[in-house]
Amino acid sequence: MAALTVSKEEEKRLKGLGFLNNKGTDNFSARVITVNGKVNTAQMTCLTEAAEKYGNGAMAFTTRLTVEVQGIPYENIEAFQAYIAKEGLQTGGTGAKVRPIVSCKGTTCQYGLLDSFALSEEIHHRFYEGYHDVALPHKFKIAVGGCPNNCVKPDLNDLGIIGQRIPNFDKSRCKGCKKCSVAAACPIGASKVVDGVLHRDEEKCNHCGRCIGNCRFDSITDGQYGFKIYIGGRWGKQVARGRALSKIFTDKEEALNIIEKAILLYREQGQPGERFANMIERIGFENVERQLMEDGLLERKAEILGDK
Repeated sequence: MAALTVSKEEEKRLKGLGFLNNKGTDNFSARVITVNGKVNTAQMTCLTEAAEKYGNGAMAFTTRLTVEVQGIPYENIEAFQAYIAKEGLQTGGTGAKVRPIVSCKGTTCQYGLLDSFALSEEIHHRFYEGYHDVALPHKFKIAVGGCPNNCVKPDLNDLGIIGQRIPNFDKSRCKGCKKCSVAAACPIGASKVVDGVLHRDEEKCNHCGRCIGNCRFDSITDGQYGFKIYIGGRWGKQVARGRALSKIFTDKEEALNIIEKAILLYREQGQPGERFANMIERIGFENVERQLMEDGLLERKAEILGDK
């Protein structure tokens, strides 16, 4: 086997740029950011050509929806970067910072309640790119799920968003049918007729919206769209399931501000090497939620970003 020539210091620098060393070699895998897991045909063609021209011809898809082009020799790294840049592609996605955003396919799915691709792209530009040079105590992962089916497991990320649709129930139109079509449509049994009228268990209801439009007497014809936000999830050697904030957000900008406040809170109050879940456990969920619902973190934004 050929002697290795790339120093550990250089390996570390390249990892920060999204190039991961292939163990025991001077070759690297380039982690290419897809923004939200979606690429167009020109970008895919570019990646295929780059893999053939500068790597070993193989690509692998990561759980964070990035593409790793494998087997790139050290001397080909700069040329590879320049080649994919012509289609607006770049490498990255490593380090103690906001990581690439994971998204489900959203409204192209029959159950989608929000445009996951559009929202995750907005989050990518505002927080992955916008906070790219902001060092955090550890990695910070964000996932956007279009509905409570949780395909991308938002509650196992540091911060997760789940699309919601809160049904508007007109009690006056309910006939208390013995065979209630709304109750039959509820996949988790949160709705049922009690004492001649439909009741929805708010603790059980996950706001999937599947009940809407199913009443033959039009007691539930529409619903309000919203965002449920989980914080403190973690997947890996130590698993932690995130907890939902008590409010369901119906304003997108308010939901995006919660993300920014969570990042600022983590930077300000997290300890070096501490995951967001551990920080929440240490200082208390109620304390964290209170700070996220207030505006103090945004008011101190310049101070927080400048103090480390």
